[in-house]
Amino acid sequence: MCAEAVCKKCTEFLAEDAFSFSPYVAPEFSHSTYCRLCYDAKVAPEIEAYNDMKKQAREIFVFFKTESKESRLIKRLEDPIVVPQCEDREETLLRLAFLAARANHNVIVDVDIVSKKVRMGSYQTLTWSGTAIPSWVNPDKLDGKNKWSFIRSDGPAYRLPVKKSKL
Repeated sequence: MCAEAVCKKCTEFLAEDAFSFSPYVAPEFSHSTYCRLCYDAKVAPEIEAYNDMKKQAREIFVFFKTESKESRLIKRLEDPIVVPQCEDREETLLRLAFLAARANHNVIVDVDIVSKKVRMGSYQTLTWSGTAIPSWVNPDKLDGKNKWSFIRSDGPAYRLPVKKSKL
């Protein structure tokens, strides 16, 4: 990247969370400001590839640990992926899916997401962490019922199986 001084009008700013789901960010993308030429030549294509990977992560098949019957025929050859300390459950699930999509997988199985209470004086909050095993399955073999959608038109969401209680 160029190290020249650039006026504020010509500067392109990169948001801090532009590559927040990537576990490793190259040093040339860790700056907050870029000249237009460097931004258009190097940063913009990388941001576009990152956003495409996030879209691909939203299309991943998700099988929770409680759904072991549905996923028993899926091979578990890869090492589990771990996502520590996230702010909410949806973010944890999307980060697990992003890491699997980045490794060219289309399904995550044995997904286990747990919360932990964190107390700071009189204030308390939850931190979420999760583990999953990435794998590859022919999408034609899975029916549409097992495909989980992370994003709906009205905002972030995911569908969880609803357990009917007997009253």
